[in-house]
Amino acid sequence: MASKLFMPNSSYSVKNVSCPRKKNLPISASSNQVCMPNKSIETFPSSSFSLSRQKLSSSSIAISEKSSSNSKPLALLWREIQGCNNWDGLVDPLHHLLRQEIIRYGEFVTACYKAFDLDPNSTRYLSCKYGKKNMLNQVGMGNSGYQVTKYIYVTPDVNIPIQDTPSCGRWIGYVAVSSDDTVKRLGRRDIVITFRGTVTNQEWVANFMSSLEPARLDPLNPRPEVKVELGFLNLYTSGESNDKFGLESCRQQLLSEVSRLLNKYKGEEISISIAGHSMGSSLGLLLAYDISEIGLNRVNNHKGDIPVTVFSFGGPRVGNAGFKERCEELGVKVLRIVNVNDPITKLPGVLLNENFRVLGGKYEFPWSCSCYAHVGVELLVDFFNIQNPSHVHDLEAYIESLLKKCPNLKQQSVEDILDHHQEDDLLNRINELLFSAENFNLYPLQIALSNIINTVQSQKTESFFSDENILRWVNSLALYIFSVSIAGFISLYMCVYQ
Repeated sequence: MASKLFMPNSSYSVKNVSCPRKKNLPISASSNQVCMPNKSIETFPSSSFSLSRQKLSSSSIAISEKSSSNSKPLALLWREIQGCNNWDGLVDPLHHLLRQEIIRYGEFVTACYKAFDLDPNSTRYLSCKYGKKNMLNQVGMGNSGYQVTKYIYVTPDVNIPIQDTPSCGRWIGYVAVSSDDTVKRLGRRDIVITFRGTVTNQEWVANFMSSLEPARLDPLNPRPEVKVELGFLNLYTSGESNDKFGLESCRQQLLSEVSRLLNKYKGEEISISIAGHSMGSSLGLLLAYDISEIGLNRVNNHKGDIPVTVFSFGGPRVGNAGFKERCEELGVKVLRIVNVNDPITKLPGVLLNENFRVLGGKYEFPWSCSCYAHVGVELLVDFFNIQNPSHVHDLEAYIESLLKKCPNLKQQSVEDILDHHQEDDLLNRINELLFSAENFNLYPLQIALSNIINTVQSQKTESFFSDENILRWVNSLALYIFSVSIAGFISLYMCVYQ
């Protein structure tokens, strides 16, 4: 199970509490706790004072080291910020440099959304609005200190029964590299790869392809026990193979560019930073695993392997427990920024996940290899907007929650709540907890059942009821039930409020 560290919402004050005690009861010097005597407490050995002095001395050293790390510049602390120690001591409380870097990488992902052209009448439809040289400048990040080197496209290889338009390449992100001046501030040459989240219909369909498939990204060692979600794998590895001049797969585009940049800056301190939102974080994790599995980040020098770090914003689960364990073996570092109110982070694997693999902490179920599992360290944030519940998955809301401490629903005044909700009944709770009807995309609900039917039809009758196929069916059915439940609540919402 992924490590969970909660980002505190506010500071807490501790009041001194006094209680009556007997005259001869000693007080612990280290914790201000009353010590219960054994038989005699009339005298204190000198060794106890020595031990107390040692404890105080150790505490002073720890505090000194902590304040020293807080005062270090990013150029000296960048490996820790990139997760070389799994962010130990940096997440709770959140270190100011880590907060700064998370926000910075989040803004790189935000640029994907701002630059993505969704106008059907535009000549750049489903591509980037701007050229590589001035894209960051056009979205307000001209002073980022990075230069875009390549645009990345994805070609979903999915069949939509209710849509006849052919599948084509969609712009999904970009690769950028830090400038020479930025290298001095960061302490290394940083290669950034960013991915946006789900936007198009084909991408929604891919998200609902929840069966687990072996990744098999390393041709020399397929590792069949390492499994990932079929939809994400499809997006990552599919290309326009039928067209002689068609796009390469997202994977081929990325590995080619990363390899080129590593050769170009060979001999320098380099980091590979991958950032994505929602579905984009899943593609980012697949890329990080791929780079590490095939050894693209291994260099023959004293500096060791090039660190590969994923900053995931509102990302779903990607693979099974075997995938999680392999990522940890390869040293892939993942920091998952998760809103506790975001339902996307609970998918896929609504039922079959890391919490359902082991009974009583000792006995693994037979289907444990087909259970989804999160990877990495989890940084929890807590924000919610009553006026717009779909806000819980918004990338800019994630960044805003890190910029300032967003108040919880419980901390809001009663007057503010009553301005929007005059009645305290079941319908009000539905309004607060569900996605708003006008912002919620109902299209995925239409294709969820179609996906299950296609899964059944694609199986041979005699082999359909094998253990593996039953688990695929359970995952798809759970996802479908989850979707239909939301659809039912939204229908009730629309009937009452419209």
